[in-house]
Amino acid sequence: MSVDTPFQIEFADRLKELPPYLFVEIDKAKRQARAQGRDIIDLGVGDPDTPTLPHIIEAMQKAVIDPANHRYAFDAGLPALREEIATWFQKRFSVSLDPLTEIYPLIGSKEGLAHFPLGVVNPGDKVLLTDPAYPAYQASIIFAGGKIIRIPLKESSGFLPDLKKIAEYKDIKVMFVNYPNNPTSAVANKEFYTELVQIAKDKGIILVSDMAYSEIYYDGKKPTSIFEVDGAKDVAIEFHSFSKTYNMTGWRIGWACGNRKLIEALAKVKSNYDSGIFQAIQVAAITALRTDEAEVGDLRRMYEERRDLLINGLRSLGWKIPSPPAAFYVWGRIPKGFQDSMETAKAFLERADIVATPGVGFGKAGEGYIRMTLTVSKDRIMQAVERLRKIL
Repeated sequence: MSVDTPFQIEFADRLKELPPYLFVEIDKAKRQARAQGRDIIDLGVGDPDTPTLPHIIEAMQKAVIDPANHRYAFDAGLPALREEIATWFQKRFSVSLDPLTEIYPLIGSKEGLAHFPLGVVNPGDKVLLTDPAYPAYQASIIFAGGKIIRIPLKESSGFLPDLKKIAEYKDIKVMFVNYPNNPTSAVANKEFYTELVQIAKDKGIILVSDMAYSEIYYDGKKPTSIFEVDGAKDVAIEFHSFSKTYNMTGWRIGWACGNRKLIEALAKVKSNYDSGIFQAIQVAAITALRTDEAEVGDLRRMYEERRDLLINGLRSLGWKIPSPPAAFYVWGRIPKGFQDSMETAKAFLERADIVATPGVGFGKAGEGYIRMTLTVSKDRIMQAVERLRKIL
């Protein structure tokens, strides 16, 4: 009589290379705490707490009952959506894009950023990645077989990479940049991009610019697109999102734009992975892009008020923390008395019922920092400050 040997399933090596995904781990801890009946203030994940704007929802409601939108969508998106993106981009950045060859709608910018390296990175190719950085970049490079070279972002340099050091590297295939930055909220100006584009041209580096937070800025200082620099289209692709600008995180829609060959590479990858974006969402996205700028301005003012409330509250505790110029994250050194960012985040949750994100989750250079979001009401921000007052 034979004894059955249990069937062994082993993950692919690429999965073994990945650390636990930061926000999944945070969500697990948060769920466990709430299951215990605790009142948790979530300053962890950057997900807007206010609803999608009503006129966008109305457009979606009309589109979703139209049978024409129930079939497979075009891989490249509705022509009307691409044209609307081009119009928005021209108005916002004074940059012209060809709707047919230089714009490609995505199932959220994260999806596009994840798939893009598969179109341009071969196993062993060197990819420059800023540290700290949004964790999804690392996974996308690993899945493509790229070799990650990390560039530390230092507070003393405004969390911008050292361009002189970048110019010294050899055989770099791709570089990721993200401004306004997650997690640091730092911004990059035109002078920075001008020098970066020149280096990329000289060195043959493909630049991947993530501008998911382009419209979340404060004090009237609009972030710059890399394409405001002459010649950037020769080397760059840029990713944009509807998620933060219009409170559409769950809708999953964004776009890539820029160099037509890079767009072509992304399109070829995606045509083999998905069948496009649900067309009703594309129709709603057209309406979103036509939103009165005053409504988006109201959203910015809301975050700005929350920013000032949280920053002033934390400073009243003796915690010296800088005020972010963009995005909806507060990024600061961990308070005195704590050893590292994981210990700090754990103490916030266990002793103050506050979820915050340890800086080390964004890379080794993020150690010693902690990130808090502005995606809760002013009342909850004040409660969070008072809870922290008891433990700091």
